[in-house]
Amino acid sequence: MDRRTKEELLSRLRGDAKRIALHFGLRYRAIHAERANVKRRYGVCFSDGEIRIRLSHVRTREPLKYSSLVNTLCHELAHLRHFHHGDVFKEFYLELLAFARAQGIYLPEPPRRRAPTPGPLRAAAASEPGPRRRKPATDPDGPEQLGLFG
Repeated sequence: MDRRTKEELLSRLRGDAKRIALHFGLRYRAIHAERANVKRRYGVCFSDGEIRIRLSHVRTREPLKYSSLVNTLCHELAHLRHFHHGDVFKEFYLELLAFARAQGIYLPEPPRRRAPTPGPLRAAAASEPGPRRRKPATDPDGPEQLGLFG
């Protein structure tokens, strides 16, 4: 990712963070891009109020979708009030995300539908034994699952 794109993303995130934080009475020290060598997390909130967010895909270095960045931002802002991952944290994080959605800040794409498998392949696949996959539960009031890249 080039420097200009990085600065534009950070500027937009900082503006949106300010709106969200102001509404909820949150105070943070700074928002920075995560270091390029960090690969195991999307964001972090430190006890001094500094927030770091990874802006790009680990392998391709392409920018992540803005909706993914806002999701991470809301997660890290929620840590300013609840420095853990308990139930009250989760409720507050979802409240931040709902506010961001209502304000037009968080705009995830709807889940993509797969094209149906052609008839003969579908029949063959259905007759073959394989691992059973559970269908994930959906919560119509909860956040939509994000596609992080692309």
